[in-house]
Amino acid sequence: MKYDRFEDLPVWNAAVELAVAACALTDDRVFATDGDLRSQLRWAALSVSNNIAEGFERGSTAQLLMFLYIARGSAGEARSMLHSCERWPRAAHLKSQISNLRSLAESCSRQICGWANSLQNSDITGQRHLNDRTKTAYEQKRRSEAFMAQLDQTVRQNVAAWSAANEAMATKAQNNSSAIETSHEQE
Repeated sequence: MKYDRFEDLPVWNAAVELAVAACALTDDRVFATDGDLRSQLRWAALSVSNNIAEGFERGSTAQLLMFLYIARGSAGEARSMLHSCERWPRAAHLKSQISNLRSLAESCSRQICGWANSLQNSDITGQRHLNDRTKTAYEQKRRSEAFMAQLDQTVRQNVAAWSAANEAMATKAQNNSSAIETSHEQE
């Protein structure tokens, strides 16, 4: 699927949910005395969606990849802090909320990783580099690959059908040969 705006990206929306949930979690009294942790967790969570947005708007695949890895690092940073929070005895009442938030951060990491892997294997160098000629060449290549895949499938089907027909004819010929031998023996 093609996205024209980062706001439409499922991973960006998940990252925004991560930031909102991190802010809600850190509003708890447990974080009132730990200003550094409170701020750090909020900034790490917010950084995920911000880096996805910035990379998307840059216009080149290389820059998008760079910002996706920064976003993934921020999701990992948030997860790490959440693991620490989960072990605090004074945050026991938040265990479920922390676990859910950690799962959301992990989901963001997986989505970012999948997207980055698909971009690394792409021939497109980014919107900034797309012009009519490169778009046409890319589309022709995609159509050619689809045609070759369909041709390969058709050839495989035809070979399988030919092989089955050959086997059936060989079996029929062997049965006919056996029938002739049996009739000669009876004479």
